[in-house]
Amino acid sequence: MVKKVPSKIYDTAKYKGFVKVALNFSEAADLAFEFDYFNVSGILYIHSAIAYSDAITIRLSGKKCSGDNHYEVIQLLETVVPKTRIDNKAFNSLRSLIDHKNLISYTGDIYYKKDLEKIRKAFKRFREWAEHFLM
Repeated sequence: MVKKVPSKIYDTAKYKGFVKVALNFSEAADLAFEFDYFNVSGILYIHSAIAYSDAITIRLSGKKCSGDNHYEVIQLLETVVPKTRIDNKAFNSLRSLIDHKNLISYTGDIYYKKDLEKIRKAFKRFREWAEHFLM
């Protein structure tokens, strides 16, 4: 049995606001990276990917994940994105970004440039896929 993802109903036109938020986060992440604020940069890339995910689910289904578990957005994406448009590499990139979310935010671990290169690569792979639905 598939667990139902907690979600809220949104007007599908609202997806544009989430795209704007995603762009703001990614631009700020680029700036933070440039100034060696690697933990900040990482968390901003992660939140940008989550905002892109929300934009896609809102645009395609009028739903946004409302739970505290960010992995649930992947489940919601899997239910609203047509099977022929699912890209496993993009989904794995999103999963990898979410894996880093708690580590980068709450463990006190310091992220370095080499760590952020991996996060940026995953983010760019996911963003490229997401933009096909949004632009």
